[in-house]
Amino acid sequence: MAQQGAAGSVAPAAPDKLDAAVFKIAGVVVLGAIMSILDVTVVSVAIPTFMDKFDATYAKVAWTMTGYTLALATVIPLSGWAADRFGTKRLYMLALFLFTVGSGLCATADSINQLIGYRVLQGLGGGMLMPIGMTIMTRAAGPQRIGRLMAVLGIPMLLGPIGGPILGGWLIDVASWHWIFLINLPIGLIALVYAQFALPKDHTEPSESFDFIGMLMLSPGLALFLFGVSSLPEEKTMSSNKVWIPMLIGAILVIGFVFYSFKPKHPLLDLRLFKNRNLSVASLSLFVFIIAFMGAGLLFPSYWLQVRGESTLDAGLLMAPQGIGAMLTMPIAGMLADKLPVGRTVPFAMALIAIGFFSFTQVEPDTSFLLLEGSLFVMGLGMGGTMMPIMTSALKTLTGKDVARGSTLVNILQQIGGSVGGAIMSVILTSKTGEAPKVPGTTNPVTGEPLSITDLAVASHSNPDIAKMPGGPGLIDQGLHFLSDSFSTTFWVGFILVLCTFIPIAFLPRKKEVSHLNDDQAEAAPVMIH
Repeated sequence: MAQQGAAGSVAPAAPDKLDAAVFKIAGVVVLGAIMSILDVTVVSVAIPTFMDKFDATYAKVAWTMTGYTLALATVIPLSGWAADRFGTKRLYMLALFLFTVGSGLCATADSINQLIGYRVLQGLGGGMLMPIGMTIMTRAAGPQRIGRLMAVLGIPMLLGPIGGPILGGWLIDVASWHWIFLINLPIGLIALVYAQFALPKDHTEPSESFDFIGMLMLSPGLALFLFGVSSLPEEKTMSSNKVWIPMLIGAILVIGFVFYSFKPKHPLLDLRLFKNRNLSVASLSLFVFIIAFMGAGLLFPSYWLQVRGESTLDAGLLMAPQGIGAMLTMPIAGMLADKLPVGRTVPFAMALIAIGFFSFTQVEPDTSFLLLEGSLFVMGLGMGGTMMPIMTSALKTLTGKDVARGSTLVNILQQIGGSVGGAIMSVILTSKTGEAPKVPGTTNPVTGEPLSITDLAVASHSNPDIAKMPGGPGLIDQGLHFLSDSFSTTFWVGFILVLCTFIPIAFLPRKKEVSHLNDDQAEAAPVMIH
């Protein structure tokens, strides 16, 4: 039975352990999270296939990723208001429906432009799944159990980047690219039926007016800024009009929104929540962490593919130790986050990430697989004890009505951090590899220019004839060393950013946080499911 505490009263305490009713609700959210997170990494594996099937350039095909990201950035700010206005159950099921329909349409695409358009529709649904899902789970568990429930949600968030390449590579090998989208249809239908029966009925009190002015500034501003950031790896310079113009306009709109947002009573994104110290410190910690780890994390599979010559499927499998490590520590970290201040546990987990990460700053073409796999495992142990406890700290002391708004803030910061981190690492790696010497007498079929030694090295993995050309073995060896040095340099930047994360983490709460159920100023306590 659902009970809701009135303002100024003390709501019934939630059971200390997660019960069957809460796990039933968590199952719905995890299904949605698995679909949306896996989809990003699965599609990244299919980019070469799209280039071949649709006879398109990499820059054009990359819009299948960029369009999805921009749709996410556009819709995430609306999710907090929409959750209050229409109810979390209705909105979550709408997001599931849009994502599932978008997936089905993607599988029918006959051109790259159609595929990009359908990916945008997918993103409109996917953008709401995570913030609304976090709100549903937070309200279901209550503050005393939020850490353990966040650990459940964290599993797909950490395993998605690992399972995606494995699943995508396997589906493309044994079936066709269509199946990386078709696989979402049965999952989406199951999730919709499951949500209808598992999620509690909505009890909405639509009283807030919609902030149209804020929407006209924030959503386009985020989309334009991320478009410029996403164009940086392709253009390779900030001076490109395609990079700096949208970034500047987007930044102006976002900054304008920041100043404007304190005027309306119910802004689209409630920045007043940052008055909550826990939310502010945790959000900053999470933002820096996402830039550092997620940005560099995208390069781990690239190292296996380009330097070591592994297949897409094998590259995904080689990332598995990281997921295994995270699975071991995440339940423990979730339990500890409910009992101990996160400021006492997260620094130790971050230390494990830094230790594991350091090995990748030393990579060579023949670095021991055992060393690198062990390092990924140690990083996974740290990941399991870092991300979810920080998110738990961010939301734990918010009042029931502010949970949806806080979830939206956290998700926007994650989206921006991931895009910025990925762009920074891609630009550094592209810049370093672009300095590779050219090989006279060779021709790049796209640019018409001579191939570089790194181009020859990467191509040699799939074309043994390159080793038979005059001086081939020596050129390949030089190219592999140059390429591994480029990865090493890029990983050094990531490692320094990881170390920078210790600064905001030092300000995470080291004393027991006050539960928002005990806050006399709370407008409404979270719903307790018994």
